Amino acid sequence: MAYIQQRGEFWRVEIRRRGHKPVYHTFDSLKKAQQEARRIEAAMDAGSFVDKTEAERTTLREALERYRKEVVPTKRHQYQEDKRIDRWLETDLAYKTLAGLRGADFAQYRDQRRALGRAENTIRLELQLVSHLFEIARKEWRMEGLSNPLKNIRKPGGSKARERRLAPGEYEKILAQLQTSSNAFAAAAFTLAIETSLRQGTLFKLQWEWIRLEERLVHIPKTERVSGNKGVPATLPLSTRAVAVLNSLKDVYQVEHQGSAPAGDVLATSVNAVICLWKRSLKKLGISDLRWHDLRHEAVSRLFERGLNPLEAASISGHKTLQMLARYTHLRPESLLDRLG
Repeated sequence: MAYIQQRGEFWRVEIRRRGHKPVYHTFDSLKKAQQEARRIEAAMDAGSFVDKTEAERTTLREALERYRKEVVPTKRHQYQEDKRIDRWLETDLAYKTLAGLRGADFAQYRDQRRALGRAENTIRLELQLVSHLFEIARKEWRMEGLSNPLKNIRKPGGSKARERRLAPGEYEKILAQLQTSSNAFAAAAFTLAIETSLRQGTLFKLQWEWIRLEERLVHIPKTERVSGNKGVPATLPLSTRAVAVLNSLKDVYQVEHQGSAPAGDVLATSVNAVICLWKRSLKKLGISDLRWHDLRHEAVSRLFERGLNPLEAASISGHKTLQMLARYTHLRPESLLDRLG
């Protein structure tokens, strides 16, 4: 039986049943208290009652911080997840409880982000993070009765396929501009991105101990390789230009460390430092609509223009399906003229 007691302006409901944890709720009217008490008791009698107390007292902010602490460390790209969490913490939704959030709240957030001009894939990934948070809370944080409001809204589409490649002369201009910076690794990172086709994350994780310059090979350990289309080859062959860049970095290292053998990161700088220089360089040169990831499109396209077949190109780029490999390949018609005769 439910016990209802008035406390000041509010009514407190206490329900105790054998086999159930005591349930406590507070309402602003006696009528609401009686209705909720009957509903809970009926659910207990039917064996369908699920306690939502935890979800009703946990805010999205608290859940995000717990997610950052417990879940993000298990993910590959923790920096990106942290940035998305920081973005959510700035919203008014962060102050609402998990049980109080509705699909309409997230639909409004989606539309607001679109109005600000954010990319569809950016919005999709932000919503995906919170959707995963709700699933974790439901399955592992004792919130079994919590529904996932993200399942009730239309999700933004994925990223649009890009076809941007370096225009004639852009490589030389960008390289020259990056070489004027005080960061000796910026220009090298730019060239290596094109010559190796490595993604940004893997490129900046390259270790000297993986590299065999005399063999022109990079042996990437299994711990740094993932499955699916975002795979990384176990052994990466190096072009002569890539070897030349690595040799120049090796010389810089040995000068700074009094002739000792290279160790640690090949690019002894942060991703953020290089990307900031990259963006400033593009702005100075008046080059628009070019992203760092477009360099991977450039790299894969150049593999085919050099005469490699799809299997050979995929063994370097790490793509597991020809469909995704084709998405990154944008051949210039003029490069096919010699073959046509």
